[in-house]
Amino acid sequence: MKYTLIAAALLSSVLALPDCAESCITAVLKIDGLTCENVRNGIHDCSHESCPSGTDLTDLDSYAASYQCASGTSSTASASATSAASSATGTSGSGSESSTEATVMAGGRQATLAKFLGKPQNGTNTSTQQKSQSTLAFSPKSPKRKPAANEVQENAGTATGDDDSGVEMNNGEPADVTDVKSTPNSGSSPSSSDSEDSAKRKHSRVPVDDNESDDSDDQPVVKRKRVAGPDQQREKRPSSRLQKGDKMARQVDEGDSASEGDEPKVKKKQVAKLQATVKNTDEDAYPDWKAGDPAPYAALCTTFSLIELTTKRLQITAYCSAFLQQVLRLTPADLLPTTQLMLNKLAADYAGIELGIGESLIMKAIGESSGRSLSAIKEDHKKIGDLGLVAAKSRSKQGQMFKPKALTIRGVHQGLFEIARMEGHGSQDQKVRAINKLMASADVSSGHKTVDITKDKGGPSEAKFLVRFLEGKLRLGLAEKTVIVALAQAVVTHELRQQGSNKLPSTDELARGEAALKQVYSELPSYEVIIPAMLEHGIFKLHETCKLQPGVPLKPMLARPTKSITEVLDRFEGKDFTCEYKYDGERAQIHYVAPEAMSDFPAAKDHLAKQANGLLGLGSIFSRNSEDLSKKYPDILEKLNSWIKPETKSFVLDCETVAWDAVNKKVLPFQQLMTRKRKDVKASEVRIKVCVFAFDLLFYNSEPLVKKTLRERRQILHSAFNAVEGEFAFAQYGDTADIEEIQTLLDESVKASCEGLMVKMLDTEESGYEPSKRSRNWLKVKKDYLAGIGDSLDLVVVGGYHGKGKRTSWYGAFLLAAYNPDSQMFETVCNIGTGFSEQVLGELHTELGEIVIDRPKPFYSHSSGKNDQPDVWFEPRYVWEVKTADLTLSPRYRAAIDEVGGVGKGISLRFPRFIRRREDKKPEDATSSRRIKEMYDNQEVLAAQKEAKTGVDDDFEY
Repeated sequence: MKYTLIAAALLSSVLALPDCAESCITAVLKIDGLTCENVRNGIHDCSHESCPSGTDLTDLDSYAASYQCASGTSSTASASATSAASSATGTSGSGSESSTEATVMAGGRQATLAKFLGKPQNGTNTSTQQKSQSTLAFSPKSPKRKPAANEVQENAGTATGDDDSGVEMNNGEPADVTDVKSTPNSGSSPSSSDSEDSAKRKHSRVPVDDNESDDSDDQPVVKRKRVAGPDQQREKRPSSRLQKGDKMARQVDEGDSASEGDEPKVKKKQVAKLQATVKNTDEDAYPDWKAGDPAPYAALCTTFSLIELTTKRLQITAYCSAFLQQVLRLTPADLLPTTQLMLNKLAADYAGIELGIGESLIMKAIGESSGRSLSAIKEDHKKIGDLGLVAAKSRSKQGQMFKPKALTIRGVHQGLFEIARMEGHGSQDQKVRAINKLMASADVSSGHKTVDITKDKGGPSEAKFLVRFLEGKLRLGLAEKTVIVALAQAVVTHELRQQGSNKLPSTDELARGEAALKQVYSELPSYEVIIPAMLEHGIFKLHETCKLQPGVPLKPMLARPTKSITEVLDRFEGKDFTCEYKYDGERAQIHYVAPEAMSDFPAAKDHLAKQANGLLGLGSIFSRNSEDLSKKYPDILEKLNSWIKPETKSFVLDCETVAWDAVNKKVLPFQQLMTRKRKDVKASEVRIKVCVFAFDLLFYNSEPLVKKTLRERRQILHSAFNAVEGEFAFAQYGDTADIEEIQTLLDESVKASCEGLMVKMLDTEESGYEPSKRSRNWLKVKKDYLAGIGDSLDLVVVGGYHGKGKRTSWYGAFLLAAYNPDSQMFETVCNIGTGFSEQVLGELHTELGEIVIDRPKPFYSHSSGKNDQPDVWFEPRYVWEVKTADLTLSPRYRAAIDEVGGVGKGISLRFPRFIRRREDKKPEDATSSRRIKEMYDNQEVLAAQKEAKTGVDDDFEY
């Protein structure tokens, strides 16, 4: 009875709209989860010229819809859940009066309501319509089951169907989507024919957390339970599943896409409510498969499709977490491949497993697997610009005589892994055949229905996401930090369920779980090690079972740039710090295990070089991106044993490999180092010698050192190795707080062919090593920075302009872009034409000529202006270091355009100058858009203005 009156009261509010709103009502009705599919994300998107399109109509506490139509009529319909609840708690007489009042409508409004509900407008008995207003109940899509004794079942849900209107169609006419049920106050009952029709109709439910309550304390709690048959094939259109959790995510995000680097500024209550709405018990986006069976790839693609339709980080995290909980509950063995596919990875970075499939090969595979000609595929790609959508379109048109088995997550992961391992003669044809095999099984469960690629971005097409994975870009905005948070939340919730609790984890428990996983992953970035340990021992015991060890490279700690020595003194005022030379070389991480210690480190046996090149024990060299550089530096491994003292049995060393002039005994420029071959290098044929300058020790003799102070780590470092001139040396340093002495050290470092100084916290907990973090406890001071913006930038070349005059035979200028890890987009930031020698221009013309593409990639964010287009576009492959005088805003470029704040301008470089190519960096390691925004904000003029307004310099705030 209580819910009956609430529904009636809310329905009554809709009927209070003016007659002229008839053309709009079908797009706005949303009552406690009952949503017309024409409402996109709860936003009124009416085509009526004078209606307030874009108004959010999903607030249930004060439901209101204001209209001012072309006729000039204006009205406001509102309903208060609180008042409805109050009337529900009154006498039966008052309840009857409320119910009767809700049934009184003008003739025009009857037609409007019937239009929304899908009721026939002609020949409908008025008394029957009046009965229908007392209680709304939507027919079940699957057979009804009897509720448990302790369940309160409610027949309410969302009308769905194949028609875009969201109302099921019957011979071209709207189908009846309501049941007519009587209440004790109505005094009548529905006809038998109506009852029979009701039993046959279908609907989809909008499940709600059993323990969830609305925002108002006075709102009565309505418990619901989903009814789903075991073979139910639920409608999977993402637009119909953006439910109440989405609304909360929008409220929490306050309409903006949050950055990965910042904690959301929300109250615990809001976070708790959001978590409650995405609890997996009754809200999985994909129906449960049989427990123990391999997880279907279609389920992952459904989650991907939901993520693709939003930019809200909390909402994306919620979708990921809900699906990972479902995998944990049904097929925990698939958690590892599921996580890796979410990350667009097949293995850890240090394993060196990359697909590297070109567009031409993918188009060939799409054509062969779908029976379409290559020319047709190329024509579609030219029109659509997204090979994933081309694949979805092609697969939906193909019929099959024999139905293959549906794809599974582990099957897709294994298939892609095998493709990545194919090499040598004939490997291209092998890859095409392997891709065809996967494509033949794609979208089998959907029956290859025609896909409208203009809706929902192509929907949950398996072929679409397979192709995007092959390309190396899922383009979901699904950053690794988001997946880590979602994984932690899923595991914490799952472990609580295994303990027999029906409660959701507290925000403190979620925070502890996230912190535990992040800390372990920063020191041991290997899901292959972490996930099995987490399944066996639990997330809160990870730190006991997963620790930093040789064989698994960790992301290095990075420094923040500064513009003056006084800035350094301000940051480290009253604290001990040290100044080290900053060498101009390639960051490296050397891992080593002595023969007698091999049994203690199983991972080392798989990932370290096995006693090669004269090395006694296991050893490898990794780049800052965890790429194995052992084949590039065989001369280092060959001499490694001569630097190690006898008592040193295992270590992880942080260092810089620098080109070395053995005759003049001095450091050579970085460009000399980059001339060395990267693979198949023989130590006897090396011409450019290198010297290793060691500055930190992260692991020593079975003990991680990252928690120790820098002073302690330095002492252990110097006691573990022997310096050998021209081969191995300790970074030069000076411990001083005197500004004149710091200036002297800076000048001396420049004379020694170094870039400047690294200023580091020496004591206290702040001096611990922080993997994968750009920390304010390390500051870099370069000679060139002191009068500039404070740092150079590493940018990706994405376009080129034909040269003129002396540069006629080459590219004369280039279009550069920053990388946005949140959106996974390359955002244009400047054109550059200075700093290039003729020799470099000639080399670049040859190098870039091999990666020319006929159109910009879908993940390029660039100006659409006709005069802003480069003459040629390139694949995003090469990173260049660039200096600039300062930063400014420009409508021509797109870097950090969303963070600048609605001015329609991105950040651009003024007077950029090419410095060098950064072959040690991948495109995804380029300077981020967020970092460029920080540099823009910290420019001297803007910083002074900001300080004048606030009186606070927040450069050093965490």
